[in-house]
This record gives sequence, structure tokens and C-alpha cells, in this order.
Amino acid sequence: MPERALRQRWSPLPQSLLGRLSLVMVVGVMLAQLAGHAIWARQLRAESDVETRTAASHLAHSASRAVRYFLSLPPNYRPLVIQQFREMGGTRFFVNLNNAPVALRGIDDNPLAAIAVDQVGRVMAQDLPHVGHVRVGLAWPDTLTVANDGARVASLPDNWVQHILLTAPKPAPIMVVQVELEPGNWLYLAGLMPNPYFLDASNPISLERLQPQVLSLLAVLLLTILVVRSITRPLEALSHAAEAIGNGDNAAPLPQTGSREFVNTARAFAAMRERIECYLKDRERLFVSISHDLRTPIMRLKLRAELLDDDALRDEFHDDLDDLDMMVKGALQCVKDSDIYENPTEVRLDVLIGRIVRGARLASHEVAFAESGLAVTAKPLALKRAIGNLLDNALFYGQRAEIAVAAHAGKLEIRIRDHGPGVPEEALRSLFDPYVRLDHGRHQNAGGMGLGLGIARDIVQGHGGELRLANHPQGGVVATIALPA
Repeated sequence: MPERALRQRWSPLPQSLLGRLSLVMVVGVMLAQLAGHAIWARQLRAESDVETRTAASHLAHSASRAVRYFLSLPPNYRPLVIQQFREMGGTRFFVNLNNAPVALRGIDDNPLAAIAVDQVGRVMAQDLPHVGHVRVGLAWPDTLTVANDGARVASLPDNWVQHILLTAPKPAPIMVVQVELEPGNWLYLAGLMPNPYFLDASNPISLERLQPQVLSLLAVLLLTILVVRSITRPLEALSHAAEAIGNGDNAAPLPQTGSREFVNTARAFAAMRERIECYLKDRERLFVSISHDLRTPIMRLKLRAELLDDDALRDEFHDDLDDLDMMVKGALQCVKDSDIYENPTEVRLDVLIGRIVRGARLASHEVAFAESGLAVTAKPLALKRAIGNLLDNALFYGQRAEIAVAAHAGKLEIRIRDHGPGVPEEALRSLFDPYVRLDHGRHQNAGGMGLGLGIARDIVQGHGGELRLANHPQGGVVATIALPA
């Protein structure tokens, strides 16, 4: 397999234009969205950091004022004030007095939580330089302990915390500040950040935020497929029409609707099709004229062949004249004659090749052929001409030839090998070009024109097959006709 065909076969890109354009559009939109999300997430994280620090500073200043207030009260008045706060519905903070700091289960897996705790601690250290110990933490309501005896927020009366903390339906994280007022006397302050749900900003690419982007991507994909399909459908129709013309079928004219480019293409294709049909009709008229002019001398030769006494020789003459009668209806040597005037039929290769071999042996050529019993659907005279051209080349340039027929991998192969000097590898591909002849070919067959191989290849390709040339390891050239079995 050629390297270029192999690369196309194993290419990761889809083979159809619809698939490739859809892939490019989808990948482009996805990359654009990912890049936009990355930039947006970076900006959002930076803004969230600034907002968290600012909000934490405000909370810390409020806590510092509350600490200074309780420091100004006599120790025995503090429980009374706290009880009044609770009866009034509370203040900004839930306040409690403990004889030791309460252990907290903090929020450690969130960068904004760490920023808020750090900022509150630094601001309170600045506001309360003479206070000995300050402990700051951020915790969820369901794990928050408010006293040394293990009491939690959930066990407190509702009127103590309902206007201070958010515990339902969506709990908000609680900032806890514990300050040692005197040895063995700790003030406990618990309150919400100005934006209670500020931790949600720590994950800018959440599932809720991605859903609109996914929906937009699906919408773009659907519109892309529809648009690309509308573009590729006319190209597909053009491909089918070109294939139909190549096979000689009558295809419906292309609709001249759609984009301006396709309308212009359809009009140019229609004009080309008309020119080709005119050319084919002119060529057919030329062939009919040639056939009509040669009919009389061929008929005279047939009448003279009837006068021969040898029945076998007379039959051979009749066969050759019948072939000539059909061949003159084709083109001159460069034109594929049999495509127009002959219909495919089942051909027994032993009979067809046997006639060719007998004719070569009558001309004193050495040709080896073993019958195979195989048959193929083909145009008999066209296939006979292709095999005959290859055999003539083999006999001209190799003195003797071998013909073999075999079925292989769904193909029926006819191999014609000569025993000549072979052909340089770099010259094998150019042998099919018209009027190309190598030096030893001109010496062996001075009257040739270098058209036989090209005509044989055109005939084989017209049958959906392939003609290959290769040097034989033991010398000479092998021409292989591969036809669909």
C-alpha cells in the first residue's frame, strides 16, 4: 500500500468533510470555552481573595470592639450582659464565657477559609496589642462546639442564635474568635462573615456554572452539523453525478439552488457534461462511419474465406474477421473502443486465452499456458485486446512468455510474464504513458508506438480492475491483470 494511502487510512481525522468540519468546530468551541473559563476563573479567584480579606477585616474590627467592651466591664457583670443579649435576640455575635479555649474542627480544605482566618487573626492582633491570647477558627455549624462542656450550636435555644447564625436550610460557615480576657476567663465570639456563603467562590468551575456552557456547546454542535450538512450535501450530489458520468449512466441534472458558489459549480458541471456528451456523440458518429466504410472489404474477405478447403483454417479466418468487424467500431488505438459497443458477459478465460495463445504459436512464438477452469464477467473483445497487447509486448521484448490464471483474495489475476531483460524500477510507472518506449524496446520493435500498455490499462480499469507491472526475481517483467472475481 502506498505511504500516502496508508497515512490517510490511519489518520485520526474523519474521512468525510462533514466529520472534519464538525470536529474542527467542536474542538474550536471547546478550546475557546476552556480558555475563557481559565481566564475567568483566575480573575474570579483573585477577586474572591480580595473580597474575603476585606470582609474578614470588617468582622475582625467588630470582634475587637466587642472584646474591648467586655474588657471594660467588671468580671461579675459580664454574664449578666451576655444574658441580656440572649434575651434581646442577640447581637452580631453569639457570646459565651468559658474557663478554657474550646477545641474546634476547622475548615482546612478551602483556600478562602485559610485567608479569612489569617486575616481576622492579623487584624485583631493589631487592634488588641495588649491581649495575651487570641484564637481564630472557621467551622461548620453541625460540628461547632460553644462551651467546655461540649454543648453545640444545635443544642442551643433558637432565640439565642436564629438572628446570628445560619444553620438551615443551607448552613453557612461560622467564624469563631476566642480571647483570653484574664487567666481562666475566655470570651467566645461566633458570627457570620458579611457574605455568609463566601466559600462558594472558591470553586469557580462548579457543575452549576458548567451546565450553561455545556448547553451552549451542544447548541453550537447541533447548528454546526446542520450548517455543514447543508454545505456538504450539494458536494455529495456533485460527487454522485460525476461518478455516474464516469460509469456512463444517465444521472439527473444537479439542482441549481443553494449558495452562489454551488450554483456556479452546478452550471459549470452541466456545461462540461454537455460538452462531453457532444464529444461522445461525435466520436460515435465517427466510429459508425469507419465501420460502414470497412464493412464492404470485410465482407469480401469473409466470402473469400468460404473458398478455403481447410475447415479449421476457415474457422480461424472467420474468428479473426469477426474480431476485426467489432474492433473497427472502436476508437483508433488511443481510444477505449469496447466500452461503447460491447456489453459485459461471462467469459471463460481458458477459451479466450487459448485462442490468443494459438494465434501466437501459429506465428512461431513460444507461449506457455495452463488451463484454470475460471471464468469472469467482462467485455470479451476488450479483455482479449488487453491480454493480447500484454502478450505482444512480452513476445516482442522477451522472445517467450508464460500466462497463468489464478483466484486470490477476492480477485481473479491473469499474469503474463516474459523472459526478457526486465525494466529499470524507476521506469516501470512511466511505461503506461503514451509514446513512452525504452531503448531496448525500440531496438526489438521499431514499428511500435508505445500505446499498447496504456490501452490495456484503460480497458482493465474500465472493468473495475488494476494492471500492475513488476520485475520478476528470475528475470523479465510480469504484467498482472487483477479483476473482481
